[in-house]
Amino acid sequence: MLSQIIQKEIEQSVKRVMERLGLEIPEELSVAVEQPMNPEHGDYSSNIAMQLAKKLRKPPLVIAQLIQEELKSTGLAEGLLEKAETAAPGFLNVHICWNAWAQRDFATPPAPEEKVVIEHTSVNPNKSMHIGHLRNSCIGDTLVRMLRRIGYTVEVHNYIDDLGNQLADTVVGLLNVPLSGEHVRFGDYCWDIYSAINKEYAVNPEMAAKRAETLHELEEGTGNIPWLGSLAAERIVREHIAEMKPFGIEYDLLVWESSIVREGFWTAAFKRLRQTPLFYQETEGKLADCWVLKQGTEQGLQDSEHITDKVLVRSNGILTYTAKDIAYHLWKFGLLDKDFTYKRFEESLFTTVNGGEHLPLGRADVVINVIDSRQEYPQNMVKEALRALGYSAQAEKLYHAGYGVVSLSPASAADLGIDISDGKASYAMSGRQGIGIKVSDLIGLVEDSIEQNRADKSGLPSRTIAIAAIRYYLLRFNLGTEVVFDLRQATEISGNTGVYLMYSYARAISVLAKAADMTLDMASEACIPDHMEKAEAALLRHIAFWPDTLYAAGRDLAPNGICGYAHTLATLFNNFYSACPILKAEPERLRFRLWLARKFADTLKDALDVLGLPAPDRL
Repeated sequence: MLSQIIQKEIEQSVKRVMERLGLEIPEELSVAVEQPMNPEHGDYSSNIAMQLAKKLRKPPLVIAQLIQEELKSTGLAEGLLEKAETAAPGFLNVHICWNAWAQRDFATPPAPEEKVVIEHTSVNPNKSMHIGHLRNSCIGDTLVRMLRRIGYTVEVHNYIDDLGNQLADTVVGLLNVPLSGEHVRFGDYCWDIYSAINKEYAVNPEMAAKRAETLHELEEGTGNIPWLGSLAAERIVREHIAEMKPFGIEYDLLVWESSIVREGFWTAAFKRLRQTPLFYQETEGKLADCWVLKQGTEQGLQDSEHITDKVLVRSNGILTYTAKDIAYHLWKFGLLDKDFTYKRFEESLFTTVNGGEHLPLGRADVVINVIDSRQEYPQNMVKEALRALGYSAQAEKLYHAGYGVVSLSPASAADLGIDISDGKASYAMSGRQGIGIKVSDLIGLVEDSIEQNRADKSGLPSRTIAIAAIRYYLLRFNLGTEVVFDLRQATEISGNTGVYLMYSYARAISVLAKAADMTLDMASEACIPDHMEKAEAALLRHIAFWPDTLYAAGRDLAPNGICGYAHTLATLFNNFYSACPILKAEPERLRFRLWLARKFADTLKDALDVLGLPAPDRL
């Protein structure tokens, strides 16, 4: 990776400077490099001289000049660096020799030999999915693609909460709420049932009592109610999975919460937890007879709003979600002396089942959970449980990729018939109230918008473009940001949109195809001129940063970093396309520009693959 080579060269030069000055070299010398926004400040820059000023007792600019001289004396990284410069108050700026760069491979460093389990989607199986659930799935799938592209072995889980309140509500509704109307899918029917039963709870306390009864029966697992719940949940899960396939989202394993409870995973975890002083049964107060996990204070959680201990088993014996999640994570890390058995759910997707076959699933080295930011506290409690059981190393390898919820822009809310007269900036979705955009409806709305506004319909189908536009829109925001979904913004052809990226790729492919038709000589190797136009240099420089960007996004679990890179790359290519005629250029410049267009197309395709977007020859 280019940044690592630069970092190592500067680090070695710093060590030689310190040796020359007779100073002791720290065991861990950390030299950070960054990519300046302004190319005049170098392709990479470091402030190491300012960090060393106190130790070396010299002005930062003097130290930077010493490092610069040392770099020059060693041949500037075997020709990879064209020059090194200093700038006040003590920056060291280095410029890449692009012909040397073009002759070398700068792949990301090899990934550790660790198995990563990523859990995402994990939506309640009680109704059709809405756009908020889709954001979870798109983030999770992109993390899978990123880490696999870097070189990790990744296993993808979808956790099915078939013992939760939401499914209990739907079952109560199916048994007690009459509903008419046309529904294409069972999940859509349950969408309306779920909303209707929650309205019934508000006016009928007796009906609300049925929820607790149903929840208890689902957990016990015998009788009519569990069978009805199981049939409803499986039917809806199949619809969810089918709905995700057009987005390119797939899973390796469905883990059913009922399997965790009925096959003794929680019982095994409970026995382990009872041996720790942090897990105990309350004997008095409002939590009497509840089993609780005392929250540790050494992890910086003492200032949290959640100071109270966490209930894992309620006084009536019903398990909380966190209890089952603890058992699940012990299994994920291979720390429980139990294992599931499996059967094929469809194609390459397996599901936990009683009496199935044994498969080498789970046993992760790293676990990543894609769950919205509101679930930070339960995720921390799973870590606390791991630490309480002596598994601190595994707790450090458990990551929560938290994300902000999705709400509706006023325009999108108005399209759904929601009253926006109060003038809010955004409108929250609520399954209980039946407010939200179903994924299937969203695809239809975006597809119609694209179909109406595109002049040339000979390229990708409008539905394929719509799905890509939606996926990119949900990925381009920082994970912690609340997404205010706006239908019009998602389908724009310009700006930071998936349509713009696909259009830019198709434009490059069109240029390359025309060159082939004209039998123009396209160089397979670099033929970089001594002097590049500003637009050429900017594009080439950004292409060079791709491995660094991919590695950083994977390290930080930040899909939006790939989006930002891809959008800038597309913008730089379109600037280059406008400022630098390609097919009409002089022969030597023509070969370079065609080579640069091919490098752009290959790099953008790699980024589109990671983001789960198509790379079309025509849009």
